[in-house]
Amino acid sequence: MRRLGLSLLVATIACSLGSNGSPTPNTVSPTATATTTGNATTSAAAPVTTTTTGVPLVTAIEEYPVPGGSRPHDVAPAPDGTVWYTGQGIGALGVLDPISGVIDEIPLGDGSAPHGVIVGPDGAAWVTDSGLNAIVRVDPVSSSVEVFLLPGVAVNLNTAVFDMDGILWFTGQGGVFGRLDPDNPEPEVFDAPGGGGPYGITVTPDNDLYYASLAGNHIARIDRRSGTAETLEPPTPEQGARRVWSDSQGVVWVSEWEAGQVGAYHPSTNTWQEWALPGDAPQAYAVYVDETDRVWLTDFTGDGAVVRFDPSTEGFEVFPLVSPGGNVRQLLGRPGEVWGAESAADALIVIRFGG
Repeated sequence: MRRLGLSLLVATIACSLGSNGSPTPNTVSPTATATTTGNATTSAAAPVTTTTTGVPLVTAIEEYPVPGGSRPHDVAPAPDGTVWYTGQGIGALGVLDPISGVIDEIPLGDGSAPHGVIVGPDGAAWVTDSGLNAIVRVDPVSSSVEVFLLPGVAVNLNTAVFDMDGILWFTGQGGVFGRLDPDNPEPEVFDAPGGGGPYGITVTPDNDLYYASLAGNHIARIDRRSGTAETLEPPTPEQGARRVWSDSQGVVWVSEWEAGQVGAYHPSTNTWQEWALPGDAPQAYAVYVDETDRVWLTDFTGDGAVVRFDPSTEGFEVFPLVSPGGNVRQLLGRPGEVWGAESAADALIVIRFGG
């Protein structure tokens, strides 16, 4: 494990110094640059024009630079207050202490190119590593690394999620999804309907699993027992469904990359809604739903932005990145915080909210 000490950290990432002499992250004003109302396509009544009154106030937007060349792809706030991220460019799992600014780097092995990272029910970091074609577990205490190789050819591993029974499910853009039981660590791989494209994956409060197929332009519901999947197509053709996230009611939110939209699939009624993100030719990449059931997305258009959508008002707020063009490829949070990984800026970003 490699640790970047405070003096090296300050020199390397050019953190400013606070009044106590410790490193502080780069910050920007938390004021949103725009508030707009989306136009929904729905089988119900036409949308109404409302505002974002009552939405928790964003109090800070901060950026934490990481070592150059890391190309952080995904990020996961850990139970101990640290933040894990995948260093896709260096084959390592990074661990940031947001208070001290210290970063530890844990090498994952020769040929590693980690994509996704999540927190498991055991408190460990679980990584989907497309370079190793393996699921990787990193112990949160010892930093020991376990590698679970997938059978067969490389599948371009992408994202993972644990179901309510403690089984890890994952996607591979090569045209597969799969599962790994930590108590019997032999990964199983299943062919995805429609072939290549499986990308983001989520689990609902009812323990239903859904993944998004970027190349397939659909989402799919996985039958956990049989290992089969049923495709569900959004109303917009060739929308480029990239990532998915369930809210507390089991609604599945979808970032539609090609269409520049956010979609909502309602399993209880088998209906869809879609809203265009603000601006000209938006590109919706990441999606995450916070504890208040507000939906966060990232937009790659122009200088890039993080976007918050309030389903109750159909209003958007747009927050510019600290580093223009940073390319936030994934979002994940904990109460009062949304974290993102900026692959093009070699940085992590956090938006804090409350009130």
